[in-house]
Formats: sequence, structure tokens, C-alpha cells
Amino acid sequence: MTNHVHLLISPHEHSSTSSLMKGIGQRYVQYINRTYGRSGTLWEGRFRSCLVQSDSYVLACYRYIEMNPVRAKMVTHPAKYRWSSYRANAQSEFSHLITPHAQYLSLGDTDVSTAEVYRELFRSELETGLVEQIRAATNGDYVLGGSRFAAEIEAMIGRRARR
Repeated sequence: MTNHVHLLISPHEHSSTSSLMKGIGQRYVQYINRTYGRSGTLWEGRFRSCLVQSDSYVLACYRYIEMNPVRAKMVTHPAKYRWSSYRANAQSEFSHLITPHAQYLSLGDTDVSTAEVYRELFRSELETGLVEQIRAATNGDYVLGGSRFAAEIEAMIGRRARR
């Protein structure tokens, strides 16, 4: 069985995400190895990621991540998955791990209205094409956004950032 962890991260510094993932990997592997009397690595390869054009795609990424356990038939509703951010985003349940993105906060004027609007987003499924676009961007280390956004990122990093 393959397990996946999905994180939507807005780093403050360019190396923050890599440092976070390295730290998680080291600490978690040590914990698992000590707890279960094993040795070695847990994961193969580097984590996969993509840069996301916030104003157009970040809420789609929220929905993609929170619906993954439902698509995988692990639960019937995202609120039922223990590790989901859905309860924090759609039901205003406090989590010290989650800082709402500006796009999420722009959905409403209060915590209650923001959560209500957010829940409405789940009344329809993400379009299949968008799900595939998110997967392709993540698996290919491409940007998730429009062509202008991709061109800006390519100019910044000095390499191709789209198929």
C-alpha cells in the first residue's frame, strides 16, 4: 500500500520547504525506526512539489488535497479523515498546524461565513481535467498556473517549469 502526504505550504524563504521536509523526514524516520525496531529509510526519492499560482489555483489545491481520502475510498466525506484540514477550513475547528491562505480568507468576512462559502465549494467535484493538471504539475515538478505565471517562474529559476 502506498501512502501519500499532501501539504500546501506558503514558505517565507525559498529554502523553507526543503528544510521542513528534510526535518520531517529525519525526525519521522527516527521515530518509526525506534518505535518499531527497524532501520533504514521509509520513503523513496525526493518529495514532489509544484509552485502554485495562488489567485487561480490555491483553493483548487485545498479541495484536491482534502478530497484525496474520499477519492481513495478511505472515507465517505473529507471531515471523516482524521488527518484532513477540512474540519479546520470548513467547520472552523482550530488547528495550530494550519494558517489560512489569503485566498481562503477572502471567501468571507467572518470565520463562520468563510467556512460556509468553503463548504459550498465541495458541493461539486473538481473537474477531472483540473485533478489531472494538479497531479501532472506535482509529479513533473512543474508550475500550476497560467502561461504568464509559468514564464515568470521560468525567468526566475532559469529553467523550464512547464511541459
